[in-house]
Amino acid sequence: PWVGCGRTRLPDAGAVRRSDPYGDDLQLLLYVLYELHYRGFAGVDERLEWDPALLGVRAAAEDVFLDALRRDCGSGGKDVAEAVDALQLEPVGDDGHSVSHHLQREGELWQLREYAAVRSLYHLKEADPHLWVVPRLRGRAKAAMVAVEFDEFGAGRAENVHAQLFADLMTDLGLDARYGRYLDAAPAQALAVVNMMSLFGLHRRLRGALVGHFATVEITSPPGSRRLARALRRAGAGPAARRFYDEHVEADAVHEQVVRHEVIGGLLEDEPELAVDVVLGIEVTGHLEDLLGDHLLAAWREDRSALRTPLAQP
Repeated sequence: PWVGCGRTRLPDAGAVRRSDPYGDDLQLLLYVLYELHYRGFAGVDERLEWDPALLGVRAAAEDVFLDALRRDCGSGGKDVAEAVDALQLEPVGDDGHSVSHHLQREGELWQLREYAAVRSLYHLKEADPHLWVVPRLRGRAKAAMVAVEFDEFGAGRAENVHAQLFADLMTDLGLDARYGRYLDAAPAQALAVVNMMSLFGLHRRLRGALVGHFATVEITSPPGSRRLARALRRAGAGPAARRFYDEHVEADAVHEQVVRHEVIGGLLEDEPELAVDVVLGIEVTGHLEDLLGDHLLAAWREDRSALRTPLAQP
């Protein structure tokens, strides 16, 4: 059932609450509503960003998603140091969920292209939702967060913005690098990763979870990026494709220490009660990345596309 909202038609809250929290309908609904806070859509009235009816539907969808994440990841714990230490321990060999291990070992060029298309929804806006937490921090945590984000945004040079480096990677692989181009082709698992970032970023009450997510990304990035750079070299990709991951190997190795000691340390010094949310952010990020990895690997191991619509050959 749908209800009217001026010229907009919306699902009613009951239908939203009955949705699969990880399913296509709910994840696409959230992604579209969140996009109103980013670049929006051509021909869509920008005032809809704060439309009360849309916000009501979004809140219902967020409740379904967040309840599932809390259920599946536990309520979080208070031992942040233990959770962060676990992020720094690379598993011995492939744990079965790792896309980067697969691509480094045996990935084909068509799989690398699919991976880049799927991840474009994340990497073309990677640092944007993280900025929403900055006004919600103070002192050491705020200063360190801004320092890391300065690097993510190219240290003042547009051509070095990490989202631009990923667009260059896509172009090198013969993909369409336009923002949001592969939304229709991406599986729900890929939308869920981006929606989690938007959910944590847009809600002040989830600032601890956003910091936990951010720490997970920065700490786990170097080894995975190293494997992906090797995979691209093995597949014969060009220098623009390789540069994105080479950059993350170096930059995030420095960032991980800043994030651990200054961003997390500063946040918990000011607000120790947020420890449980920091751990939740760490656990949720790993959970959703595993769901995405499992989806991609299941398809590739059967030699079939993991996308809704297979990519055209370059």
